[in-house]
Amino acid sequence: MKEIMHYMKGLYQFSGKVWYLNLFGMIVVSFLEGIGLFLLIPILSISGIIDNPTYRFVSLDGFTMLKRLSPTVILVIALCVFIFVAVMQGVLQRTLNVFTVKFQHRYIQKLRTSLYDLLLHASWRFFISKRKSDLTNALTVELARVNAGVGLVMQLLTAVIFTLIQIVLAFVIAPTITVFVLCSGAVLAVFSRKFIKKSKALGARSSRIAQDYLAGITDQLSGMKDIKVNHLEKDRLRWLREINERMVEEQVEYTKIRSNSQFFYTVSSTVFIALFIFLSLQLFHGQTTQLLLVVVIFSRLWPRFTGIQSNIQQLASYAPAFQFIRQLELECEEASEKQDSQENKRLAIEEGITCSDVSFRYLSEKETYALRHINVTIPANQMTAIVGPSGAGKSTLIDLFTGLHRPESGHVLVDGRDLESGILYDLRHSVSYVPQDPFLFNESIRDNLKIVKQDATEEELWEALEIAECASFVANSPDGLDTMIGDRGMKLSGGERQRLVLARAILKKPSLLILDEATSALDSNNEAKIQEAIERMKGSMTIVVIAHRLSTITHADQVIVVERGCIVQNGKYAQLAQDETGMFHELLQKQVSTPK
Repeated sequence: MKEIMHYMKGLYQFSGKVWYLNLFGMIVVSFLEGIGLFLLIPILSISGIIDNPTYRFVSLDGFTMLKRLSPTVILVIALCVFIFVAVMQGVLQRTLNVFTVKFQHRYIQKLRTSLYDLLLHASWRFFISKRKSDLTNALTVELARVNAGVGLVMQLLTAVIFTLIQIVLAFVIAPTITVFVLCSGAVLAVFSRKFIKKSKALGARSSRIAQDYLAGITDQLSGMKDIKVNHLEKDRLRWLREINERMVEEQVEYTKIRSNSQFFYTVSSTVFIALFIFLSLQLFHGQTTQLLLVVVIFSRLWPRFTGIQSNIQQLASYAPAFQFIRQLELECEEASEKQDSQENKRLAIEEGITCSDVSFRYLSEKETYALRHINVTIPANQMTAIVGPSGAGKSTLIDLFTGLHRPESGHVLVDGRDLESGILYDLRHSVSYVPQDPFLFNESIRDNLKIVKQDATEEELWEALEIAECASFVANSPDGLDTMIGDRGMKLSGGERQRLVLARAILKKPSLLILDEATSALDSNNEAKIQEAIERMKGSMTIVVIAHRLSTITHADQVIVVERGCIVQNGKYAQLAQDETGMFHELLQKQVSTPK
């Protein structure tokens, strides 16, 4: 339960003085509700249902003026006071509930924002070790369960305060009977432990099922094209039926636990009240007042005890959500990319990017290195191409240039300054990256472009579109720049998506432009135009191209050949092409001999 206490401490720190105001409101409401315990006995005494009790706390002996009034008038006054107290208690309770929910949800909003901020600033290495669906689950399902858990803690705190005040009032009126009730509550707490333990285990199972369901649904919706092409509908439906069956079993099990606990509370209350009445008959010889006090005190205190136990049991089922969120926060903090300055400046690369004896592996406990002893320089304002067979380490090398990965050994330098020296975000502020699998938001073309430059003018937008050879299809779209392009840009063709992402990269006017197979989805004509555009940009920015199609890099100033995590060749295109013993010549020959 330490995770629950961690977030409740956070709620206390977040609310500040509001916490004390809320606590004071609880005490007032509890006191008003407790007054009813005092009023019931005098009201019944005045009405003649029972004799005037001997307890001085609930006697009317001190009210001389009331004695002069008729019993009917006194009864009406007492009942009016009783109703007034109940109404005041109800109004304050309603106000307190709204007040509590408001700052509780603001705290959860802060928690959600804080978690997302931690995720945004976690390293890329952290993300490649996590399922995207698990992070989505944390920000939706698990945070919703934490919200419910925080609400339960607030209810529990309220119930405890109410119960303590009513115990004090009940003890003042009838200490012996109150002690009986407290002892019974202690017995109830002991026997309720097994329900709490089962609820916590069930909560952990609920979290796992939710993660598996969201992971499966996310993957299948992302791969719907493959599912339909390969006729996998029946197989996927079978998976859904299986996980649905697990959900049903989990809900049935939870219902059983709740039903068993409620049955236990109901039976125990019946047994204890029967025992109280029996003992009161033996101890008080059947006096009506004492019998009434047994019923009144029991009816006030016992629901509080059972309510507290029920809240603790339900809270236990939410405990795994608190643990999951807290663990995720700690992992994000450990993987955080420290940012020295909140105001990042564009970094103009004047000399180049250098890898000095860099080695990297994804899992340090494994022997295999993705990159080994890399020594290379990417000259500023020139075009560098990186080639090699699949799995050679080309994308990993690019990720080192942008600081997405940190070298296990060696250094990555920008103009002689180590990326670890606090310039990482300055560099990223100056980088445009065009991936092989282009990503677009489910927004308009305009919104997708301006995400990198909010103040871009209409002229700048069309200029970037012209350079990326996509001005024509944008102009012919139904709403031009304001055309909605669907989820991940699915309303566009593959080539249109890639060109639009390229236009976005150009709009940013970066110091470093990285193209990861950026022309792979284009036809020969458009590819040639893109190459011309890239050629025009040479000299104004540093360009790094990952290319499988070697015909696209003939004008590169430098070609780096990577194989099995090592740089095996480095030089001009023509120079490497003539070296018949090298890897580049082999790759070139394979493409020349491959039928088009």
